[in-house]
Parts: sequence; structure tokens; C-alpha cells
Amino acid sequence: MSEHKAKQIGVLVMSYGTPESMDDVETYYTHIRRGNAPTPELLAELKGRYEAIVGGVFPLRENTNGQVAGLQDKLEQLAPGKFNCYQGLKHAKPYIEDGVEQMAKDGITEAVGIVLAPHYSTMSVGSYIKRAEEKANELGIEMTFVKQYHMHPKLLQALTDRVVDGLARLAAASNDEENVKVLFSAHSLPLKIREMGDPYEQQLLETSAAVAKAANVKDWKFTWQSAGRTREPWLGPDILETLPVLAEDGVKAVLVAPVGFVSDHLEVLYDLDIEAQAAAKQLDMTLDRIAMLNRDPLYMETLAESVIEALDGQGKE
Repeated sequence: MSEHKAKQIGVLVMSYGTPESMDDVETYYTHIRRGNAPTPELLAELKGRYEAIVGGVFPLRENTNGQVAGLQDKLEQLAPGKFNCYQGLKHAKPYIEDGVEQMAKDGITEAVGIVLAPHYSTMSVGSYIKRAEEKANELGIEMTFVKQYHMHPKLLQALTDRVVDGLARLAAASNDEENVKVLFSAHSLPLKIREMGDPYEQQLLETSAAVAKAANVKDWKFTWQSAGRTREPWLGPDILETLPVLAEDGVKAVLVAPVGFVSDHLEVLYDLDIEAQAAAKQLDMTLDRIAMLNRDPLYMETLAESVIEALDGQGKE
């Protein structure tokens, strides 16, 4: 192995993961459910959701693949030859552990981990880091992590641009900008994170407030979405509960800004574009949402700069 190669720093890009095809939906959800397969009824419903958004073609994986490739390109521009990106998914192949193993096979001894989610929670980003750290320790890779980047100026700029664009679209469509409400949203988590002093909710509110201020939005609210189906209570209110309340208040148009998500996937394309959209129609409201970040250059720069910063910050704390 060349000396140059040995000095390369690995970048483990982690995300939740999506099935690769309709055939993988059951395996994917069994993994999410900790080895318990979904009931035939639940599986049929889940497959129906995927059919509704992808129609048998599966482009969802491409979003993550594109983000990893985009980050690799950006790191190559900022530090030629220094970084090599690997993918590690929480609930699908290549799993987080597979990504770490691949780094070890390639002779990587130092790495940075980053999750495609800007806000930290022990139950989300924290669980990715724990799995990566355990495998890295086992394989002798020295690993540092980006825990959050929810207030990175370039992330805020990218989100602000999208909110401004969305409001302009809504104004043109509804001719009634006065009654537009901006709804910032993110994936709900179990309510118990509040008792744990988890920073997730606070970080989401910080991002939302910063974007609202930059986009000159006075009328906004934070709401939750996509809660899991478990017996324990989850953070709320859900967007489907928020919309009827807004309709009663005379709100005629809503712009949803799902700032907790970074790409087009089920929680955006189904939960918002189909489910929330249908709820808004019933309430005679116009609903639009901001475009997702996907491979936005500003988002790629956010990730790349966060990786480099994490590396530079080692040993300085």
C-alpha cells in the first residue's frame, strides 16, 4: 500500500437507510423493529406507501448515494487526496459496521464520522456514533465525530433560500401572502427525551428561529411528524393535528419546512406530500413545502467544513 494511501483519512457518512427495492421492505422494517417482522397488514400498508411515492422504481437510495459522492467531491476540492468517504446505514446495507470494516480493509487508521442529520439526539445521531465507535475501537481506527451542525451558516443559508422561494411560490398561487403560516417540522422522537435533557428539540427550535429571522418570517410554528407506532408517547403535536388548528385560526396557506430532514424520502414524499397535502385539501388550505437539500452545494460545503473542523478540533478540547 502506498504511503499516500495509508495517510488518507476515512469519512464515515451515516444515515438511516432505505430499502433498495420493494423486495427489501420487509427486511428493512424487521431491522427497524429489532428483529420483529411487521404483520402482513402493516407490511401491505408500508409497501403501499412506497408504491405511492416511487411507483415500483426506487430512487430513494440515490439521494444518499448522491450526497456521499457530493461530499467526496467537496472534500477533494478543499483538501485534495486527503479524505475517502464511506457509507454506513443504520437499518440497511451497507450497515454502519460494514462501512467501518471497509475502512479498516483499506488501511484507514484515522476517520471522521458524520450523520446526514443536522440535529443531535442521543436516540438518533448518538446511536449511530455509538455503533461506529464500537466497531472502530474493535478494529483499531481512531475516530472522531461531528455531533451536530444545525447552526452552520451555510446550512441556514440553504434553508433560508428555500423558505424565501417557497413563500414566493405560495404568494403567486394564493394571492394572499398575509395568511401564510410557515410550519417547521422534524421527525418526532419519544417524549422521554425531554426528561433526559436531550438537545434535539432545542436545536430544532434554534435552526427554525434562525431561518425564520433570515427569511423575514414573522408567522411561524414548529410541529412534529412521522412519529413511530409504539405505545409510548411521542413529541407532538403532529402536523396532522396542527393543520386543523391553523384552519380554525383562518390560515389559508401553509409552507412546510422540514428542517429536520436533508433529502427526499418516505417521511417527506409520503407523510408530507401525500398525507399532509390531503389533510390540507380537506381543510381548504393550500399546502406547499420547501425543496429538500439533497446535493445542494451549500449543504455539501456544510458537511465538508464540519468534517474538517472536527478533525482540526481533535486534542484541542
